[in-house]
Parts: sequence; structure tokens; C-alpha cells
Amino acid sequence: MRDASWRAEIERVVSFHDCDPMGVVWHGNYFRYFEVAREALLRSINYSYAEMSASGYVWPVVDTRVKYRLPLRCEEAIRVEASISEYENRLRIDYVIRNAAGQVTTKAHTLQVAVSASTQEMCFVSPDILLQRLGVSS
Repeated sequence: MRDASWRAEIERVVSFHDCDPMGVVWHGNYFRYFEVAREALLRSINYSYAEMSASGYVWPVVDTRVKYRLPLRCEEAIRVEASISEYENRLRIDYVIRNAAGQVTTKAHTLQVAVSASTQEMCFVSPDILLQRLGVSS
């Protein structure tokens, strides 16, 4: 079940250094936008990367998908939304990037899995700490 509070949005202006010689954002730089939005989302549920580590888990990204619909250009204002759509066995975060006109330019998602920091073993269900931070019962 998706909760409206499992969402965060950031705003930024596309930097010159993110663009290729044609003034379009290079495809690999989108992942930085996703990361900034993901960090904002995780902080909003009080489970930042520092808190993850303190809880005894690391959450590597194991898969990602991106659909580029419209290009982003140098100095363009954008909004990046991140929202949690799965949490029971893995953490799926969906991303939508919109330009200043509100057009969807990019859709993506990342999948992360919990790994015990002490044993380096992957967890096949999300640990209780994530469920607590999301406010769902385990």
C-alpha cells in the first residue's frame, strides 16, 4: 500500500557541468538527481543513510530502470519526485522528473535490498526498522 507521506520532491536548476556538448543533460547524470531525491525521501521517514548504517543494514541499489521522454537542458528548472512503492521484500523507489512547464520528462525506479552489515547476507524480507520508519506493522 502506498502512503502519501512516502514521497519527497526536490527542485533544482540543471547545471552546465551536467550537460553534454549539445547542452542536453548527459544520461548518466540523471542518477545524481534521483539520488538527491532519494536522500530527501529517506530523511523524511527518518531513515537516512547514516540511520540505515546505525541500524545495522546497508541498502545497495541492485536494479534501476529509466525512461527518458524529453531532454533536460542547461539552466532548466526541474522538479524530481521520489516515492516508495514497495517495501516488504525490497525497497522500490519511483522517480518522476518534471520540467518547469510540468511536463514529465523522465520516469525511473530503483530497487534496493537490505543487507546485514555484520554478516553481509542479503535479507529476503525488509527489516523491522524500515517497517517502523514507514509506520506499518511488521
